[in-house]
Amino acid sequence: MFRSKIEKNNEGIYDFGLNNEVTKKVNNFYEPLPFPNYSKDDDKRKILDIGNKNYLSQNFKKFIGYGKTVLEVGSGTSQLSIYLAVNTNNKICAFDGTYNSLKQGKLFCEKENIKNVDFVRGDLFENLFENNYFDYIWCSGVLHHTKNPKKGFENIIRFLKVNGYVLVGLYNRYGRILTVLRQLVCKLFGEKILFFLDPYLRLLKKNKEKNKDKINSWINDQYLHPVESLHTIDEVLKWFKENNIEYYTSIPSCDFEKISKDDEKNFNLQDSKGDFFLRLFRQIQMIFTRLGKEGGLFIVIGKKL
Repeated sequence: MFRSKIEKNNEGIYDFGLNNEVTKKVNNFYEPLPFPNYSKDDDKRKILDIGNKNYLSQNFKKFIGYGKTVLEVGSGTSQLSIYLAVNTNNKICAFDGTYNSLKQGKLFCEKENIKNVDFVRGDLFENLFENNYFDYIWCSGVLHHTKNPKKGFENIIRFLKVNGYVLVGLYNRYGRILTVLRQLVCKLFGEKILFFLDPYLRLLKKNKEKNKDKINSWINDQYLHPVESLHTIDEVLKWFKENNIEYYTSIPSCDFEKISKDDEKNFNLQDSKGDFFLRLFRQIQMIFTRLGKEGGLFIVIGKKL
């Protein structure tokens, strides 16, 4: 799996360390409050339940199938990696720059006897993995927190097999407008006002004591992050074209036929990517949907040719 020989440390993590200053800055931000955090009563069954209720993670797990190698870039506390591993024979690699986040994921796997997840700490700009090794790469919510998202993308797809699939999730230039406005309000009036403005925080507040760590992690990640950039579907399509990646599907969908049939959540078949104006309209439309209200993250999936 790795280009150079390395052994797990005493805590069961492959640690390549960090060299880049921006990566270190992001690491220092997440280290005290890993994201997303675990609740005290989280177990394997709860992780499965949460994953199965999310149409993206549920459908991606079905899409992967069995007997595959999967890399999650920017895994944080590795809840998605764990979800993809449970009840499968897939080999999952949870890769992140924040050691404390990976440690939480590793401890959870030990507690729940989950053995098909490897935990790797390193910089996504480093050439740590073998080329053409993974069948699937999931990279959602991480590239927009780096010094150069495009270069980060170009580096990680080297690790993807030909005919393998990559999922890229980024903050949308239009769909994240509500969060950007809340960031400005937070700077002016303080964090308490976010409990009135953010729908996810209002949900967590119903059991504030139990969800204390999740609340702090969400506020940190969404409103106080030191490194953040915004992107568009067309920008990612350009990345795909320049790196021999074929467009497969996106959320929000830009396939007019799929939209008209109210079948956006099904990505078992390849979509049309629409035209520029439809893609622009769909991204602006995010503002008024759950996608925009909960952070403005959009997804694009491609196949390596």
